Amino acid sequence: MNINGLGGLQAFAWGQADGKWLIVGGRLDGLHRRQPFAAFDVAGHNTQLIVVDPQTQQKWTAPLSTLSTGLQEQLKSTNMEFYQDGEYLYLIGGYGYSNTSADHVTFPNLSAIKVSEVISAIISGSSFTSNIRQITDTMFAVTGGYLNKINQTFYLTGGQKFNGRYNPMGPDHGPGFTQIYTNSIRKFTIQDNGTTLTITHLQSIVDAVNLHRRDYNVVPQIMPNGQEGITAFSGVFQTNIDLPYLNCVNIDSTGHTVNNAFTQYYNHYHCAHIPLYSSKKNEMHTVFFGGIAQYYDSLGILVQDNNVPFVKTIARVTRNSNGVMAEYKLPIEMPTLLGASSEFIPVESISHYNNEVMKLDEITKDTTLIGYIYGGISSSAANIFFSNTGTQSNASSQIFKVYLINNQSNSIHKLNSQSIGFLQMQVLPNPNNGIFEVKFNTKSSADVKIIISDINGRTIEQTVLSELGLGEHIYSKKIDGLTDGGIYFITIETDGEKATQKIVIE
Repeated sequence: MNINGLGGLQAFAWGQADGKWLIVGGRLDGLHRRQPFAAFDVAGHNTQLIVVDPQTQQKWTAPLSTLSTGLQEQLKSTNMEFYQDGEYLYLIGGYGYSNTSADHVTFPNLSAIKVSEVISAIISGSSFTSNIRQITDTMFAVTGGYLNKINQTFYLTGGQKFNGRYNPMGPDHGPGFTQIYTNSIRKFTIQDNGTTLTITHLQSIVDAVNLHRRDYNVVPQIMPNGQEGITAFSGVFQTNIDLPYLNCVNIDSTGHTVNNAFTQYYNHYHCAHIPLYSSKKNEMHTVFFGGIAQYYDSLGILVQDNNVPFVKTIARVTRNSNGVMAEYKLPIEMPTLLGASSEFIPVESISHYNNEVMKLDEITKDTTLIGYIYGGISSSAANIFFSNTGTQSNASSQIFKVYLINNQSNSIHKLNSQSIGFLQMQVLPNPNNGIFEVKFNTKSSADVKIIISDINGRTIEQTVLSELGLGEHIYSKKIDGLTDGGIYFITIETDGEKATQKIVIE
């Protein structure tokens, strides 16, 4: 669905009331460029508040210019954390250019918007300034994290404080920058009487190894014990290598638990997602739409690309009643390389829990419109980061209606068996020039067979590693004579498990 005059946007915040959306902040362009002078430039800021009615397919806008300088600067930023609690949309942090600071900063603010009043004011062309408030708090100088709520407590999970111009060469090159990951879950409560915002900070959870994450998906969940929780899926970057995390972190009111028994291969960066819970089966499903990932599926084989490309994959992660998680690839894909920094906006009338998880058992019709996907980055090719001049991607203006179809016989979701396996195989680097390492785990002392074959199935090399002990192993290899641009397969096989991944020689 397209709405006339509605432009493209990515990495924005949103709230809704009475079937209409209020859209705040975000970028008007596609993937940020590598050059410091061009990355996150002022021209890409969204300097308007946007109201969308998806039913009548209308949109209205109002400039931020009537607001205070502090509000203008934060509300045009990108990657704010946000959460709508009743009639108020709370916005935290965000990254963008500040005239006040004469630099790019992560804003140390929390702003509150009374959604219904601001929507009405924008539609009628009247003032909305009295319905937007802001406070300053350095604990809220975070971008690329997630804001959720468990019971009455807010959870600001992960993210970073980034000040200065982005530069892929590092903080000491060019104009320079500072980058500090929060490595934490910052917990707090909000007391809001409509006039005064009072914040009570609670004890933070700090984990520099497992919470060193940003630009990812932190999704509300109903846990196997029936209680509210959240799960931090994937995220970047690992502390020892610039690649996504493949595990997840489960969070509830008692603390956090790292799940290393599950490996998420698809949908590693922030993308539109849907949480659905079946109380009858005690199953929690989270569906992810496209985006960016280190892996994708090609004819049933996992392809590992450490350039971490744009992907079309639609996948779900399901947690069963015993807490066991598994990943499934859906039989449909995004129509293009789309989904990164997009948002799923649910239909308000769909039955849901207090934390917005949908009640799957109460969606009983054959076909039900459950929400919409809007915006995100649309890329012309999988890997554009190193050749990005600003024309290879754009912010999508496309809106997709999302329907849940019950009992569709041909809708078979394919289990990614490696997501529940113990091997957790990785090839580094990939693509490579014939020199690479294979990382894998064994759960007991065992012989491990490693087979390298070409695209026609011909075995190039076969090795048996005898009596490897329990734990992580690294097998280093150099193979001469491989064809540049060629595709090869590496298979690891133990008595109880087998995994195959595709590598590319360049």
